[in-house]
Amino acid sequence: MRVTTWNVNSAKQRVPRLLPWLDQRQPDVVCLQETKLTDAAFRELLGGPLEERGYEVAVHGEAQWNGVAILSRVGLGEVVAGIPDGPGFPHPEARAVSATCGGIRVHSVYVPNGRTPDSDHYHYKLAWLAALREQVAAGPKEAIVCGDVNIAPADADVFDPAAYVGHTHVTAPERDALAQLQALGLRDVIRDRWPDKRVFTYWDYRAGMFHQDLGMRIDLVLASAPVAGRVQAAWVDRLARKGTGPSDHAPVVVDLDEAPDGDIGPMVPPPSAPVKRGKTKLPQSPPGQ
Repeated sequence: MRVTTWNVNSAKQRVPRLLPWLDQRQPDVVCLQETKLTDAAFRELLGGPLEERGYEVAVHGEAQWNGVAILSRVGLGEVVAGIPDGPGFPHPEARAVSATCGGIRVHSVYVPNGRTPDSDHYHYKLAWLAALREQVAAGPKEAIVCGDVNIAPADADVFDPAAYVGHTHVTAPERDALAQLQALGLRDVIRDRWPDKRVFTYWDYRAGMFHQDLGMRIDLVLASAPVAGRVQAAWVDRLARKGTGPSDHAPVVVDLDEAPDGDIGPMVPPPSAPVKRGKTKLPQSPPGQ
């Protein structure tokens, strides 16, 4: 079973990339974030093409902002939109949807950005993560959390830690909140597979960040022990970030039980000439809202 996650940064804008990518990579479960469409608009836009490809769809969206979805061709049951009793800003946002796919409880999440350290949105982010932890803890042991968590788990997950001083995504409380979620027994399968490799999933559109490989690893697949034990390959599809009209995020691909493309490396294709640390400043604050 191939499980993937991708912040598409507007499903409408990404249709010319998303559908060919599904045909190429043939994922069985797809977690999408930042769809930026209401449920009705998502189904009107993509319902037909996805059904033709054998996918059932669970969506939780809103106009213009946020929005998450799960596409599955291995079953889709017990769908829950949002996090029960989760915090809002000020109202609950479309940032989580969960369903049972192929015997695994799958969570597609788009964690709040946090904006600036110690802002109201930052405290909302921490509260939201705590609520997500409670939801996952109450679920079955076979679970996987996929999505844009808007946190780089460690300094190795940003191109230069010095460039992020004073920004969100790297602060101790955020990383601790993520660690508390992982303390449920969830394994970061990309980092487990590639502990010493430079691996990013997000590159700002501006300042040539992608071409210089000046990125962050903020899109994660966190799997419980029974699921993590089935991982045969885990990699970032960097090719989907190249070319015309890409998202600023690349998909993360995890193969369970068998690896159709083999155990091919942490990023496909690998970056050509990454810039070394200490050479570049951020063109803006880290991504997302």
